[in-house]
Amino acid sequence: MRTLVLGRTGLRVTAVLDTLRADGFDVEGVTTDEEARKLLQSREFGVMVIGGGVGPDSRAVLKELAGECGVRRVIDGALTEPFDAYVRRVFEPLIREAAAEG
Repeated sequence: MRTLVLGRTGLRVTAVLDTLRADGFDVEGVTTDEEARKLLQSREFGVMVIGGGVGPDSRAVLKELAGECGVRRVIDGALTEPFDAYVRRVFEPLIREAAAEG
């Protein structure tokens, strides 16, 4: 299941993408709302991860758009170190669960 990752810090987005890709997930990552909106409108994503640095207004708008664009699950995240362990412990099980539901 294709996953979109939105975070405000490029290095953290890259860390999430690197871990997910290494573990076999199909992911795309962005740092701006505009990029996220464009990708969501492609209707290619089943899961979206929104990082902790994304403000409440942006978060609400993007969650609504995600629902309209067929995203099955939106995951709210706030990375803690080590990032790879957090991704494997928190994000990966939720992505797998969303994939199994569909």
